[in-house]
Amino acid sequence: MTHHPLSIIHRRSLGHTLVEVVTVVLVISILACVAVPRLNFGAVWGARADALVERLATDLRHTRALAITHAARSPEGFVLAMDDSEPYHSYQIIDQHGHRAVTTGTIPAGVRCRGGRRFEFGPLGNLQTGSGTRLQIQTEGKTYLLEIVPATGAVEWRRGNVPK
Repeated sequence: MTHHPLSIIHRRSLGHTLVEVVTVVLVISILACVAVPRLNFGAVWGARADALVERLATDLRHTRALAITHAARSPEGFVLAMDDSEPYHSYQIIDQHGHRAVTTGTIPAGVRCRGGRRFEFGPLGNLQTGSGTRLQIQTEGKTYLLEIVPATGAVEWRRGNVPK
């Protein structure tokens, strides 16, 4: 039985040689080394800053709501307290009556958070005297200012240039 010469060539070309595989892996590695340093990590940090501003505003509003809701049980109110020193890395919502943490939050790497250290809400939802009234959240290319209206405890934030 004789084999046609093309059928032998066809059978051998079904796999790849080690040299071909190594060459492809080498080319992909070189392309990755060139592409990774060009990635825009500023956009990643910017998205983290966006999420942090929303979460902090929500947690401040939640702290205020807890102070109002639990006014009879905890007339001292609730506080959102930043941990560490500036720039902050985490925070806690604390029940002033039992001095226990209700929840905690972290500030992602690449995002700087500065400003007030304690935001104490009284039983009427107002910001207590001596509390901070603003936080500045900043990454490369993005700056946010989060402010609390002392008389009402309302939380507002805006993006853009923040006056010092």
